[in-house]
Amino acid sequence: MQAPFNQPVLLESALSGLTLKHRGKVRDMYDLGDSLLIVATDRLSAFDVVLPEGIPGKGAVLTALSAFWFRWLYEFEDILPNHFITTDLSQYPAACRLHHHILDGRSMLVQKASPLPVECIVRGYLSGSGWSDYQRTGAISGQPLPKGLQESQQLQEPIFTPSTKAEHGEHDLNISLAEMVSMVGKETAALVRDASLKIYRRAVAHAETKGIIIADTKLEFGIDSQSGQPMLIDEVLTPDSSRFWPRAAYVPGRPQPSFDKQFVRDYLNSLGWNKQPPAPHLPPDIIRQTHDRYLEAYRLLTAGEH
Repeated sequence: MQAPFNQPVLLESALSGLTLKHRGKVRDMYDLGDSLLIVATDRLSAFDVVLPEGIPGKGAVLTALSAFWFRWLYEFEDILPNHFITTDLSQYPAACRLHHHILDGRSMLVQKASPLPVECIVRGYLSGSGWSDYQRTGAISGQPLPKGLQESQQLQEPIFTPSTKAEHGEHDLNISLAEMVSMVGKETAALVRDASLKIYRRAVAHAETKGIIIADTKLEFGIDSQSGQPMLIDEVLTPDSSRFWPRAAYVPGRPQPSFDKQFVRDYLNSLGWNKQPPAPHLPPDIIRQTHDRYLEAYRLLTAGEH
């Protein structure tokens, strides 16, 4: 693979001469005036808590895979636009290029947008918090599902299940579409719901040809500061925001092997951690296997596409 995938682990960026706008669970965001610079660190969060160790190459994988999907989505005129501008450092402002040794391979220039206060989750399979909700209530985000479904079972049709957007140390909560409407308005809620379902269905069709099941994905949208219209922002269809399962190993009725951070969640669950800060340390073997899974997801999904 390219050299950026072998960068030293970066847990936090500090770019002199640039204005830090926000430090999220994984990404550091800098305000460049008419655009934003997003730096994907190697931080890893699980259960909405940032873990002590980073995953080598993770920021580069998230950046490269998001850039791939953002460019790929441009082909579909019936999908909302996205904020991606470029990952080419030669097109960055001069103040950014001074930090090329940090930014190369793990950053992107994007349009400015005001993020919506919700996360847009599309589920095609019954897993994760959706499976937990279904076991408890027979529904997800207030949407009733047929009785007798198994863990990891494919749903008849993908469903849209929004959630709150947690701050550091807090947990996302599944909400109903009506609650989302009360937060962002009826028109915006309908636009991003429809866009989320279209993006998921088309990405699923692509991933199928690569031997990967996209069980679910989390998307984020914002209001474009120039047009005032919703646009896709943040990351898209990465191992941080999606569940990727190898199709050849898929068997409903149990948890699935994966190319995403579910592997880390499963390890943390085995420790009996209460999912509150501080998070446990990750042993070297878990870090290595997580790195390998992220990189394999990138390799499979982008194979033959460049």
